[in-house]
Amino acid sequence: MDFIDYYKTLGVDKGASGDDIKKAYRKLARKHHPDLNPNDPSAKQTFQRINEANEVLSDPEKRKKYDQHGKDWKHAGDFEKAQASRQQQGSQQRYQQGPSNFDTGEGADFSDFFSSMFGGGEGFSSQSRPSRFRGQDYNAEMHLTLADAFYTHQQEVKVNNKTLKITVAAGIENAQKLVLQGQGGAGVNGGPTGDLYITFVIENDPKFKRSGNNLYTSVEIDLYTAILGDDITLQTLKGKVNLKVKPETQSGSEVKLTGMGMPIYKQDGKFGDLYVKYIVKIPTNLTAKEKELFEELATLSKGGRQ
Repeated sequence: MDFIDYYKTLGVDKGASGDDIKKAYRKLARKHHPDLNPNDPSAKQTFQRINEANEVLSDPEKRKKYDQHGKDWKHAGDFEKAQASRQQQGSQQRYQQGPSNFDTGEGADFSDFFSSMFGGGEGFSSQSRPSRFRGQDYNAEMHLTLADAFYTHQQEVKVNNKTLKITVAAGIENAQKLVLQGQGGAGVNGGPTGDLYITFVIENDPKFKRSGNNLYTSVEIDLYTAILGDDITLQTLKGKVNLKVKPETQSGSEVKLTGMGMPIYKQDGKFGDLYVKYIVKIPTNLTAKEKELFEELATLSKGGRQ
């Protein structure tokens, strides 16, 4: 969440041309694209920083503001309006009060941008008050597994070297946002602190597919279970459950387990449903005896239909 040097992010100097920035961005984007780095959990965050840096530096207007105001470039318009207002007030005061020690020429040497904007010279009235600006909002991502999203639990997030503990409610959804007020950037001249926006990213689960509050999964059953029926054990996010497979179950058929889906966000005790699809596994590597028995069954089946 600290100030990010966009030039350093792209590996170019401040005098880099637009083409240099474009080439650097394309090279880094290919290298750090999440699809090309599936085993690197930091690739997505790195890729986002690269995109952010390119978005600013490839835009001449944004780049100019960034070069002038650094991390406060997004507030450049407000700063410039405030500076113009102060200069107008100073001109009126000099006209009314006569000459003063305030020098607006090239000899003026204030310590930084804010000093020159908010009263660095002696010509301003002692009653002048610098404008207050709200601090920058921060954005962060929090990655969770589907199992993490199933239970209410606490997670930690770091902001400017400060660790915050947040409670993640069961049933949180992918792309859902949480706002932590007052946990963003510090305000300017006593202005209010910005906020922290956390976007949740729920990783794909290898076994369960989520759609809203419902879950979908599939389970393999052998041919004998499909034909004769049997009890099987199914692992769900709630734990293991016994499932009765009816005789003559067809491959691809589906059953619904009511209330075995995802928790409904901030509605205690309420859940979606779990849909289970049966996949009948055909036996392989049959012995001679097994083949013989299947041939008898085929003969009986054909005979019964005549």
